This record gives sequence, structure tokens and C-alpha cells, in this order.
Amino acid sequence: MPLSEEELRLLEQMERALVEEDPKFASTLRGTTARASARRKAILAGVVFAVGVALLFVGVLTTWYVGIAGFVLMLGAATLGLSTMRTRQAAGADPLAATAHPSGLTSIDGGRRGRRPRGRGRGSSRAPLMERLEERWRRRRESGGF
Repeated sequence: MPLSEEELRLLEQMERALVEEDPKFASTLRGTTARASARRKAILAGVVFAVGVALLFVGVLTTWYVGIAGFVLMLGAATLGLSTMRTRQAAGADPLAATAHPSGLTSIDGGRRGRRPRGRGRGSSRAPLMERLEERWRRRRESGGF
């Protein structure tokens, strides 16, 4: 639903007041978002990784130290890319943190979320593994999943 003229006018007044009161903060708010920054870092990591692979192949064909430099470059790019992805997942900005598959199954952060120590909480009162698997199998057969 679009904003009314009065709401637009009020927002413009608030923006002008913010710029007058604290121009540095206002410019920070206009800056790039965390998502755009993370996307830029991930793209940079991918490009640097590709350059590292090229250097690794050149090093295989020429001298060993060029290959080592390529490997180190690849390692640094992979570290940067993975840390960027983990930061986005921790902030909840990454939709791939819990992606839904058409089958209804989900992949949640490599299986790390929701793990609980044995013997405490919900884990101790749950049915044994075979009973749970049999129940899932029964539900699938009844719902026509196969």
C-alpha cells in the first residue's frame, strides 16, 4: 500500500531533520547494506579463488613456487568466502541457512542447529530410533509419498 502525501511529507521532514542534526549518521544510513557488502565480498572471494586455481595450474606447468602462491591465494579466498557466508547466516540474512526442498526436507546449517546433549531435555523422552523410523515409514506409505 503506497504512502499518502501527508506521510511522504512527514518522512521527508524527518529525513531533513536527521541530516541537519547528525549528517554523519545520516550518510551512514544511506550507505551500503550488510547484504550488499557480504555479496560483494563473496563475489570477490570467488574471483580470487579462480585466479588462485589458474596460478596453481600455471605453477604445475612452470615452477613450484607459483603453484604454492596459487594454493595460498585459493586458501585465503575460500576462508574469506566461508567467513562471509557464516556471518550472513548468523545474522539471519542468508536465506540458504534453512532452505526448503520440494520434498519438504530442510538443510539447517549443516545439522548443527538444534543439537542437544544426550540425556537432557527432549532427547531422553523421545522414542528409540527404530520406532521413529518405522513411524515415518508408516506416515509416508499412508500419505502416498511413494
